[in-house]
Amino acid sequence: MDKFLHEHPSKPRTKDEKEKVINRLKRIEGQVRGIQKMVEEDRYCVDILVQISAIQSALKNVGFAVTERHINHCVSDAIKQGEGQETIEELMSVLKQFSK
Repeated sequence: MDKFLHEHPSKPRTKDEKEKVINRLKRIEGQVRGIQKMVEEDRYCVDILVQISAIQSALKNVGFAVTERHINHCVSDAIKQGEGQETIEELMSVLKQFSK
């Protein structure tokens, strides 16, 4: 993974924020296991594709939530500290990966 400007968030995540993201990721993990089982059971391809689409959507939503928090805290703080341009460039670089 590339080196980023800030190794730690400028404002640590609250317990509630962490729990929400972790719970979402655990649900996604369960969905992935479900797809593995579907493949093992030779389930209908379209059913598997529908589940893959659901996982992609769920991951995208986790990404949006993390991005929103990053903008509201990390980017905002960096701008206040005079490091805004670098932090915005860093974020844009990561967001470009989302569109691939």
